[in-house]
Amino acid sequence: MAADMHQNLEILYTRQQIAERVAEMGAQITQDLNSEKLVMVGVLKGAAPFLADLARAVQVDATFDFVATSSYGSGQRSSGAVKLIKDLDEPVEGKNVLVVEDILDTGLTLSYLRKHLLQQRPKTLRIATLLDKPSHRLEKIEADYVGFSIPNLFVIGYGMDYGERYRNLPDICLMTPDHPE
Repeated sequence: MAADMHQNLEILYTRQQIAERVAEMGAQITQDLNSEKLVMVGVLKGAAPFLADLARAVQVDATFDFVATSSYGSGQRSSGAVKLIKDLDEPVEGKNVLVVEDILDTGLTLSYLRKHLLQQRPKTLRIATLLDKPSHRLEKIEADYVGFSIPNLFVIGYGMDYGERYRNLPDICLMTPDHPE
């Protein structure tokens, strides 16, 4: 069945390329934290695979929490309005926080989350994104840690979806206009 899911899809990054880059990011985050504790905040649902892999690559005392936002609905374009669907379970005041996102696209979601989390007065607030689309940015925001910078393409796999499908693909693939639904 997984082979069928890859049919008519162009692989942008293989699972091996992703694993190597996530390991490099984890090493950099570990070095930057200098043995301090960390709260990793995954942005549901897309960042879940990236968070799991990055957490194993970061060699400090780390805990997880999750937030969920909505701005896409079921299509390929953001609605532009971000709403918080699930907030943190634990306060982050005085803690090192790393927001873990699958893709930094328009910047609307991460700008919203950054403002929201800064109100809780963390010690530090950094952002790690697997993919960055700087050419598509509407809000001025940059990630502290970037896996890959990509042009304005619609991608699926490794947590990223189209209509809630394809999240379980192990590779990051291009969603082509002629791809069957």
